[in-house]
Amino acid sequence: MLDGWVRRRIDPRLNRIGQGLARAGVSADATTLLGLGAGLAAAFMLALRLEPAALFLFALNRVLDGLDGAIARAIGPTDRGGFLDTVCDFAIYGAIPLAFALQDPASNAVPAAVLLASFYVNGASFLAFAAVAARRGITGSSRGIKSIYYTAGFMEGTETILFFAAMMLVPGFFPVLAYAFAGLTFMSALGRIGLAWHAFHDENGERD
Repeated sequence: MLDGWVRRRIDPRLNRIGQGLARAGVSADATTLLGLGAGLAAAFMLALRLEPAALFLFALNRVLDGLDGAIARAIGPTDRGGFLDTVCDFAIYGAIPLAFALQDPASNAVPAAVLLASFYVNGASFLAFAAVAARRGITGSSRGIKSIYYTAGFMEGTETILFFAAMMLVPGFFPVLAYAFAGLTFMSALGRIGLAWHAFHDENGERD
């Protein structure tokens, strides 16, 4: 919900940094993989109950995730890079709830499972919408220049960062935050399903 507003404010700065890194020979794919390493390290720190270190590494992951796109825009985006970036993002978004479940299975396993289920449904609606949009030639750039079409939702990247940061700052509230996050994520998926139902139809008026 906040991604469009945030991207309009941070993209100009990220693009300038990305151009400098591209001139220095830094590749977008290497930056993506470095970000993946930072994100997985954050999850590992969470499992060990080292939340301050986890928060720092997660913040580093998000910065690198922004920079890889900026570098790609400076050099020229590739399908391989877009694929790698999406897979790495989903890997981190799955690793963080899993780490909380491992940290305290008795308290966190069920809310983490519910949250991961909401991610699964939302991710399916997101990727399915993007696939059909690509087939129909639908594009959009309000959330930055992307390799796949990004649909708006209640829960996007910015909201995910805020929820994960809150969980790391107050880990004792993980169950409450996870259930709230999951509820909003399910709502986001339902909204996207409704959008797809009305947006994707054949010329004869039948739904796909």
